[in-house]
Amino acid sequence: MDNHGVVHRSTSSSPSGDKEKMSYSDVDVDASHRGIETSAETSLQRGLKARHITMIAIGGAIGTGLIIGTGKALAQAGPGSIFISYSIVGFVVYLVMAALGEMAAWLPMSAGFTGYASRFCDPSLGFALGWTYWMKYIIVTPNQLTAAALVISFWLPHDRVNPGVWIAIFLVAIICINYFGIRFFGEFEFWLSSFKVLVVVGVILLALIIAAGGADGDARGFRYWNDPGAFRPYLATGSWGEFLGFWSTMVTATFAYLGTELVGVTVGEAQNPRKTIPRAIRLTFYRIVFFYCISILLIGMCVPYDSEDLAFANGVSNNANASPFVVAIKLAHIPALDHILNACILLFVFSAANSDLYIASRTLYGLSSDGAAPSIFRRTNKNGVPLYSLLASAAFGLLGFLNVSDDSKAVFTYFVNLTTIFGLLTWVSILVTHIYFVRARRAQDLGDHAMPYVAPLGIYGSYGALAMCCLIALTKNYDVFVGDWGEKYPTFITGYLGIPIYLVLIFGHKLWTKSKGVRPHECDFYTGKDVIDREEEEFLAAKAAERAQRPEKAGSLFYRRFVSWLF
Repeated sequence: MDNHGVVHRSTSSSPSGDKEKMSYSDVDVDASHRGIETSAETSLQRGLKARHITMIAIGGAIGTGLIIGTGKALAQAGPGSIFISYSIVGFVVYLVMAALGEMAAWLPMSAGFTGYASRFCDPSLGFALGWTYWMKYIIVTPNQLTAAALVISFWLPHDRVNPGVWIAIFLVAIICINYFGIRFFGEFEFWLSSFKVLVVVGVILLALIIAAGGADGDARGFRYWNDPGAFRPYLATGSWGEFLGFWSTMVTATFAYLGTELVGVTVGEAQNPRKTIPRAIRLTFYRIVFFYCISILLIGMCVPYDSEDLAFANGVSNNANASPFVVAIKLAHIPALDHILNACILLFVFSAANSDLYIASRTLYGLSSDGAAPSIFRRTNKNGVPLYSLLASAAFGLLGFLNVSDDSKAVFTYFVNLTTIFGLLTWVSILVTHIYFVRARRAQDLGDHAMPYVAPLGIYGSYGALAMCCLIALTKNYDVFVGDWGEKYPTFITGYLGIPIYLVLIFGHKLWTKSKGVRPHECDFYTGKDVIDREEEEFLAAKAAERAQRPEKAGSLFYRRFVSWLF
């Protein structure tokens, strides 16, 4: 550990300690330490502090899906539907995170949840999970860059400044942030995520003031839940139409929460991960309730689903005009705030693009560490950055320039629709892996008392969340069956094509490698764990020595006990 608290792995922490054995070839992944890097040339640096991890965890969940995406859901299904659906899916997200946390706290692997799938469930599942997750983020990253250009068009229309200019500027910026190392990235994302939290808290307070009549003297309360109503029929009439409207928001809510699993990618670079990862996941539940459920409830109190302003918002691009919170501001006749909120949305999108590139690079690194990608992608520079993985992932950011041309924009839209299903399949894979993990623990008498963290609802919570995820995945484009097939079949095909791609990767890998699923009594819980144990002991000893020299201040104690759950 250096003076900045960053843990640097070296070959001395490896059981063999022989650097010569860590040669670079496409088949050099030592099976005994698969997914756990100990060589100085291939290991990451544990530079993410506890505050970085907790803020990155919530920062991954707060984005345009909350600030903008809720507008379409509200107009389509009504306030009651979105409140119920976002609450249900929020609980599913917590179960996914808890399942991931149990495995990550036991063995924080460099390969992340790709490594857990390979080690505890099936190497073919890890292969498919890793590649589909990487494909998702190399498409999502340029999509976020495009969204940033659209946000700027709120002030500077396309005919004045070509959006390709902004795409190029933001792409260079996020590459630089990721290149400077995990400490710089962690600090940058900490402050961006802190700002996102402040914005959402401010938006919640603003919505509460508007609902209570503090802005224009009109105390709305739950008026709009009675007239025009809490549930809006969609594609049909009566109760069936109201249910279809509700189910359409289940899909919207699911994709609003995608990205919360980012904390599972950070385990290889987290300081003292057995404490910081479970803490971040425990706080996820409270943050979902506070940031999502309360804000969704309040926006349904401020804006009626049949508002003409809301209908206009759903027809515009991803800038402040598309946000239901801006609609609430306009209905309350509050000037200038739409410009402020648009600036906030720009930072939201930039933060998302930055995190997405980080996820893509670390996922490709994890695939290489797990033996599922060429070994060049697990080489790291002196800052612990997997440079080749970063450059390979960043190259796909150039796809953002497809959106500059109207001819290619439709093609890119199909790409985005194709990859969104991969996020949901990631949750499915994590839950399946956790089920195998718990079954193996029981088979080998590894009780809950030996675990640093245990999922609150255990294997049964994972079964329930898995069933819900599978149901949403199979019905995400259900409207094509009750709508116009001629208009919707392209989005239907691209919306579901991700599932056969995922299955082809699994079974194709099985046929090629002859791999078999991991039997419960054969599951390897301990290989490489001694390396993690030793790092943890060194970190805790260094922290104890630091506390002895500099006792904790009263302000730090107050923050840790009463404020850190929010920030």
